[in-house]
Amino acid sequence: MAQVLLIEPDHVLAKTYGQALVSDGHHVVAAATAQAGVQAADAVKPEVVVLELQLVEHSGIEFLYEFRSYQDWQDIPVLVQTQVPPAEFNENWRLLKNELGVRAYLYKPHTSLRELLAHVKQHNPATA
Repeated sequence: MAQVLLIEPDHVLAKTYGQALVSDGHHVVAAATAQAGVQAADAVKPEVVVLELQLVEHSGIEFLYEFRSYQDWQDIPVLVQTQVPPAEFNENWRLLKNELGVRAYLYKPHTSLRELLAHVKQHNPATA
């Protein structure tokens, strides 16, 4: 299964998602901020990133720009799982998808844990 980097500022959600991913056989490293996410990525070399866009200090988009600036991380699948409604972010989807390589936009209120796990499995390069 995948080495998953989970960037989620809400500790309860991070624990819930992390436990679900581990139960599904994945290895999980969690970070609450963009800076901690970059440091964790450097330490663990993730195969999939699950990212909340609303982060403290730096946004998820700022994280993505820095993350994608590293040659070794340009092809790592990033799944955005966020509280930001799709309608509010619709015009930026092209930027996320084309320029920053986001593979899926999952709106938290409408995405079950089962769907999150399915997306991680689908976008894991080891199973592709």
